[in-house]
Amino acid sequence: MDHLANLYQIDSPDQFRDLLNQDLNRVSLINFWAPWAEPCKQMNQVVSELAKKYQQLLVLQVEAEDQPDITESFDIEAVPSFIVLRGHALLARISGADAPALTSAIATYTRPTPSAAPSVVSPPVEETQEELERRMREIMAQSKVVLFMKGEPSRPRCGFSSRAVALLERENVKFTHFDILSDEKVRQGLKKLNNWPTFPQFTVNGEFIGGLDVVTEMVENGEFAEVVGAA
Repeated sequence: MDHLANLYQIDSPDQFRDLLNQDLNRVSLINFWAPWAEPCKQMNQVVSELAKKYQQLLVLQVEAEDQPDITESFDIEAVPSFIVLRGHALLARISGADAPALTSAIATYTRPTPSAAPSVVSPPVEETQEELERRMREIMAQSKVVLFMKGEPSRPRCGFSSRAVALLERENVKFTHFDILSDEKVRQGLKKLNNWPTFPQFTVNGEFIGGLDVVTEMVENGEFAEVVGAA
């Protein structure tokens, strides 16, 4: 990996915090990777190129399994994963070897180092809490059974989501899903709306019924079949 002035391999949580706290207006890219994961090799090259192009960008390389405290604090379940921050504020979360999405996110929040005069960009319209809650309730009611999970049913991005999909398929329950890794507002909003801190989450007829352990117990005692009308 290239040795660049704005690119750091993180060796400790203290180093990580110190670097982030140096400039709370600075945009940072955190790359969670693992040496055994083939997609990480490609994405490490992409990250290196972004560090060269955007020299005011702070790039922090975090070997996920070597720095579990940092990895867990960002709820990282799979590598490669990327977090874009301004100071400590989350700007974007990208999961998987999605180079176009990562490049686009960095371009959105950071200008190339040799740049022309900055253009005036209108700030994005912020979603109000009421609008977010309405949108979340619409997603919860998009079908009879909705699974809020990490990833897609065909490619779950955590073991709990994989088990949730398997449970629904085993019970022959038709469902739609929402990838909470694709929308940080929904991800955090659902934790408050449903008063449930983890994922996956299950909703039936627009109402939250529980997480994986609760629904597993409901399946075992027959209550889940009654709730979804499968019995």
